[in-house]
Amino acid sequence: MTVELPVVVGVDGSEAGLRAVDWAVDEAALRGAPLRLVYASLWERYEGAHLARDLGEPGGRVRAEDVVASAARRAAGRRSEVKVTTAVVSEEPEYTLVRESRNAALLVTGTRGRGGMTEALLGSVSLTVAGHAHCPVVVVRGSHDNRAVPATHGRVVVGVGEPPVASAAVRFAVEEARRRGAALSAVRAWRHPVREAPGHRAPDSVRGGSGPSYEREAVEALAEALRDVPAGVEVLRSTVEGPARSALVDASHDADLLVLGARRRHRHFGLQLGRVAHGVLHHSACPVAVVPEYV
Repeated sequence: MTVELPVVVGVDGSEAGLRAVDWAVDEAALRGAPLRLVYASLWERYEGAHLARDLGEPGGRVRAEDVVASAARRAAGRRSEVKVTTAVVSEEPEYTLVRESRNAALLVTGTRGRGGMTEALLGSVSLTVAGHAHCPVVVVRGSHDNRAVPATHGRVVVGVGEPPVASAAVRFAVEEARRRGAALSAVRAWRHPVREAPGHRAPDSVRGGSGPSYEREAVEALAEALRDVPAGVEVLRSTVEGPARSALVDASHDADLLVLGARRRHRHFGLQLGRVAHGVLHHSACPVAVVPEYV
C-alpha cells in the first residue's frame, strides 16, 4: 500500500502563518494529499493580547495547542475534503521543519511572524528551512499569497539556471503548471561580456563574445531545459539581459508561483542557498518554491 506523503506547513499563529495555511491546504487539495500542521517552539506559551483575542483566549496567554487547533479549523473550513493532522513539538522550528521535510511531498512556510524581533527570527527560519530541506519548500509571500487556487495570473514561472537540462526545478514547475491549468513561463538571464577597462585586458573568451551570441546561448539553454515538457502544458520562453535576481523578481509580479532550483551538496552542512535564491526570497511578489538540486 502506497502512503501519500503530506503537504507540511509550519504554523505559529501569525497572519502570515495563517496565509501559509490557506496556500498549503489549497495545494494539498490540488495534489489529493493530506495536510500536516506543525507548530514548533521552545516556548510553551505565547504572550500576546492580539493573538489571544483572535483565538478567544482570555488573559493574553495562548497555548501551542490553541494555535494548531485554530489553524486546523481554518484549513477544514477552506477545504473540507483534505485530511488534516497536527503536531506540537518543543524544539527550535528550523530543526523540526527540516526533519519533517524528509517525509513530506512539500513544505510550506510563511515569511515572518508577529512583529519586532519575532519577525526577524521567523524570517531566518524560512531561509534556513529553504536552504536545508529535503523536499521542495514554498515560502508564501506577496499580496495574493493566500490563494494557490484559483490562480490570479494563470502563470507559473521557473528560473532556468546551470545546468539547464531536465532539472528538478523545471520538473516541479511543469507539474505545478499542469495541476493549475496554468502556463509555464521559463526565464533565463544572460549578461553582456565584460568591457575592457583602461589598462585591463579581458580574457580572449570574453573579448570574442557579443551580445547576440550570449542571448543565443540563453535561447538554446531554454530549449534544452524544456525539451521534455508535455504537449498539454503551455510554455512561454523569456531571455532577459541582466542579473538573474532582477529578472526573476520582475517576473514574479505576473506569476502565481516562482520556482527556483537550489544546489545541494551531500554531506555539506552550511547554508545551501545561493545569492539569487536568497535575493528572490526577500523580494518576490508571489510565493517562491525552492527545489533541491543535488550535485
